[in-house]
Amino acid sequence: MPDPQPRPRKPSFLGRLGPGLITGAADDDPGGIATHSQAGAAFGFNMLWTVVAAYPLLAAIQSVVARIGRVTGHGLSANVKRVFPAWILATLVVLLLAANTINIAADIAAMGEVAHLLAPGLDKNVYSIAFGVGCLLLEVFLSYKRYVRVLKWFTLSLLAYAGVAFTVAIPWDEVLVRTLLPSFALNLASLTMIVAVFGTTISPYMFFWQSSQEVEDLGPDPEKRSLIASPAQAEAELDRIRFDTWTGMALSSAIAFFIVLTTAVTLHASGVTQIDTAAEAASALRPIAGPFAFMLFGLGVIGTGLLAVPVLAGSAAYAIAEALGWTMGLDRKLGEAPGFYSIIALATLGGVALNFSPIDPIVALFWSAVLNGVVATPIMALSMALASRRDVMGPYVATRGQLVLGWTATAVMFLASAAMAISALLQGRV
Repeated sequence: MPDPQPRPRKPSFLGRLGPGLITGAADDDPGGIATHSQAGAAFGFNMLWTVVAAYPLLAAIQSVVARIGRVTGHGLSANVKRVFPAWILATLVVLLLAANTINIAADIAAMGEVAHLLAPGLDKNVYSIAFGVGCLLLEVFLSYKRYVRVLKWFTLSLLAYAGVAFTVAIPWDEVLVRTLLPSFALNLASLTMIVAVFGTTISPYMFFWQSSQEVEDLGPDPEKRSLIASPAQAEAELDRIRFDTWTGMALSSAIAFFIVLTTAVTLHASGVTQIDTAAEAASALRPIAGPFAFMLFGLGVIGTGLLAVPVLAGSAAYAIAEALGWTMGLDRKLGEAPGFYSIIALATLGGVALNFSPIDPIVALFWSAVLNGVVATPIMALSMALASRRDVMGPYVATRGQLVLGWTATAVMFLASAAMAISALLQGRV
């Protein structure tokens, strides 16, 4: 009896897009929107270069973790567990769960605030609870095939930011010059912003999510459907991963570019240089760019939040379930994978609960960024080491281009994390 094959993919453009597209879109979550809005408001066009520079590094590391999942039939957490000491993985997944829960709290708070701005009939906390519970129910009770379809539709919400950019007049010649030749003083404020942009762009939850989604796409018994076990599929599948990942991260980077651009040409140009949250950015746009731009920006925040919250919770669940050897997967019913779904519920409802605690969401988001920076660098280093090992990857080790860009991304994140720690000390935040 022949081995069952992975779920077939349509050869169309959209049919080749999956984990990379969803992962890239989830990168523009409300927290990321806030960071990119801050960059545009504070520095105008002079921070556009950071988005462009981050794109190849982001795409490279994501293509590496996706390759690990598809080649081995195991997610990133399981592969780290197979090769490295248990305490390393345990430390990383605990920090990942903490960072993701705080991220979820910040995203849900932003969604609630924006929903209240758009439809003030209900309190923002009511909206936050509804969004959190809604995301949880979708993730637990919707079949994987339908759930992925829902997430793909949510990626369309990102187009709102391209729409906002074209509702205002943009000096494209100046945009091009400042993207290629930025002009700003290299001081604590600009360094902190550069670090923040790279930190919000290259996030550890994305590594676990995309790797695990490649495994999830293999269906039951993924190890028997891995490229190591089915080498005839290797060329087509690795090409599909490359296309999916670079396209998904291009979408993510383009939307981030439009957010910086929009806030630069509206808020910065009008003297509004201090933005703390995505909701503040949306609210500040209304008197400057008009109600239509405000509505588009606000709807984009809600749409990206609905995409990002399940990815944040799901990535933590995959990482922990693989580390503990639990049955897992969004294809499983609740009774088949209770531990996996309990982590999803813990992260999601924990994020909702944080909104009712005395913790300042802006401070929490800062510490989430710090945790992400702390976790990202070792995970990236471990991923690059795994992708280079023939005892893990067989003949499908990472390409030379992936190794160069992947290790460069790792070095950049290390420097960014160190710079973030130094800036936190100088600002008296630790």
